[in-house]
Amino acid sequence: MSLTPVNRSLPPSIQKTIEAFSRLPGIGPKSASRLAYYLLRSPDEVALSLAAALTDLKQNTRFCSICFNITEQPICAICADERRDRDKVVVVEEPLDLVAMERTRAYNGRYHVLHGAIRPVEGIGPDDLKIRELVARIPAEGILEVIIATNPSTEGEATAFTVQRYLEGLGVRITRLARGLPTGSDLEYVDSLTLTRALQGRYDLS
Repeated sequence: MSLTPVNRSLPPSIQKTIEAFSRLPGIGPKSASRLAYYLLRSPDEVALSLAAALTDLKQNTRFCSICFNITEQPICAICADERRDRDKVVVVEEPLDLVAMERTRAYNGRYHVLHGAIRPVEGIGPDDLKIRELVARIPAEGILEVIIATNPSTEGEATAFTVQRYLEGLGVRITRLARGLPTGSDLEYVDSLTLTRALQGRYDLS
C-alpha cells in the first residue's frame, strides 16, 4: 500500500523511490522527496554505492545463533570472545541498545537481543520476542545473572516484567538497570555516563 499520495506529474521511478524512503522510520513525505531528488542530482556512484550497500546489508547479515545480535558470521564477535564474562547476560530490546551498552566500556559480559518489546496494541506478545531462547540459554550456558536492560518506557517495563516471570524458578539472579535512566527514553540515545551508572546501580528483581 502506498504511504504517500500519488503524484501523476512525477515519473514512476521517482514516485517509487519517494514511497520507499517514506517507509523508513522518521522519514515523512517531504524528507523522502528531498532524498529522492538528492540521489537523482548526485553522481551515479552515490546512488549505486547506496544500492550496493543495501544489497550487501540484506544478503550478508544474519542473527547470531547465540544472542541474536546482528552479525555476518554464525556467531557474533562478542559471543565468540573468550575474554567476555560468560556468567552474566544483559537483555536488550534491539541491537542498537547493545551498541549503546558497549560504548560505556563498563560491561564485559554477553548479551541477549529480544528484537522488540511487548506491545499488545500492535499485537506483539512474548512469543514474538526471543524470550524462550533466553530461557533455554540459562541452564545450557550456566548463566548466573540476567541484567534486564529494556527501555524505561511502558512497553519496556512490561517486557522486563514478562522476562522476569519467564526466568523465575531457574535459580538465576535477575537484576534491572537503576532508575537513573530518563523515563520514556530509548537506551540507544542515553549518554554513556548515565548508562554506566545505571549498570553499576542495578537492583535485584528476585
